[in-house]
Parts: sequence; structure tokens; C-alpha cells
Amino acid sequence: MSSADEHEGESGAEGAGVEPSVREALAAAARRSAVGQVAPGEAPTTGALLAAMGGIRGLVESILPGLAFLVIFTITQELVASVVAPVIVAVGFVLARLISRTPVSSALVGVLGVALSAGLALITGRAEDNFVLGFIINAVFLAAIIVSVIARRPLVGLIATFLVPSASDWLEDKAKFRVALIATVLWAALFAVRLGVELPLYFAEATQALATAKLLLGVPLYAGVLWVTWLLMRTAYGRSASE
Repeated sequence: MSSADEHEGESGAEGAGVEPSVREALAAAARRSAVGQVAPGEAPTTGALLAAMGGIRGLVESILPGLAFLVIFTITQELVASVVAPVIVAVGFVLARLISRTPVSSALVGVLGVALSAGLALITGRAEDNFVLGFIINAVFLAAIIVSVIARRPLVGLIATFLVPSASDWLEDKAKFRVALIATVLWAALFAVRLGVELPLYFAEATQALATAKLLLGVPLYAGVLWVTWLLMRTAYGRSASE
């Protein structure tokens, strides 16, 4: 075999190694997404939905920092105490996970988000700026979903491709594509509703109402959309998996 042939063989081997690694990374990202936490072939139950959202601990870690801000700001109207309290709560969650030797990645992400939000509010001196990071995150997700729909590659369908073997033909299967499109639009609606309700409150400097809206449009709305997505995915993807 010539050196050129050997080089070509090595390049092919390297290319073959790169492609699976990229796919594995995308699959891992898909599994970490909201849709990736549900099993399309299984019947949705309250317990399964709760597990997909991180269990009771996950719910508490999602709700308590925002609730701490709302309660303290309502009582004191004091900026520093209101934005520092959620940081303390979030750090407490990290310590609790370290003590119990459970994964801390999600709690660390929570601390980072809460700390950045608090820092921005302290810099500007405006309590409502505690929510700006959330606006940015929702806007980015909404934009990504809209782009996927315009490109005729609904994001939920792309995620399902990495989760369910039977989903690989979703672009050709009209039923699967329609389900993926509807589910994707639902997630777009979630982010759009959040921005549509919360931004006017932000510009009106209605901090207490904004904090309340963020809580109501957070976990409860997320759980509802996740549940409907699960039901939709089961109608097409779950059926195919069982056939």
C-alpha cells in the first residue's frame, strides 16, 4: 500500500471517528433538552412528568429563588436584600447537593443565572433588571424555534431524531412532521407568552407584578407545554415505535 493510500485510510478513519462523536454530542444535548426528558413511547403520568422536571428537588430549586425575591421585595421594597436572597438560596442548593453527593451541574447553572441577574440589578439600581437575563434567554429560544420552523426543520422533530430510532423518517412521514411542527409551535408560544406578558410589566416598572408573572409563567406553563408535547409525540412517534 502506498503512503498516499495509507494517508487516505487514516483520514477516512479520522472522519469516521469525528462524525459519531458529533452525533453523540448532539444526542447528549437532545437528551438534556425538555423534550429529551420524556419518552414518546410511554404513557405520560404525573410521576413521570415530575421526574422529567427534576423531581421535587428540581421544582423547589426552580421556584424558591424567584419566590424569595418576590416575598422580600414585597415586604421591604429593598433592592439589595431582594436580589441577594435568591443568590443565598441558590448557593444553599449547591451545598445541599454537595453534602448529599448528588449531581450539582443544574444547581451551579442556577447559581450562575441568579448571580448574573442580581449583579445586573445592583449595577443599574433597578429591581426590575433582575429579570433581564430571563428575557434574553426566552428571546434566544424563541428566535431559534422560529428559525427551525421557517427552515422546515421543527426543533422538536430534530430532537426526537436523536431519541427515538423510529423518528428518523419524520421529514417524509406527514403525521410525524405535523406533530413535530405543532409541538415546536407550542414551545414558541410558551416563550412568546412569557415575553408578551413580562416585558410590558418590566417597562411599566411593575416589579412585584413582574415577579409574580415570572413565577406563574415559569414551572406551571413549562409543565403544561411539556405534558402536551408528550401526548403529541406519543400519537405519532410512540405508535411507530410499537409497530
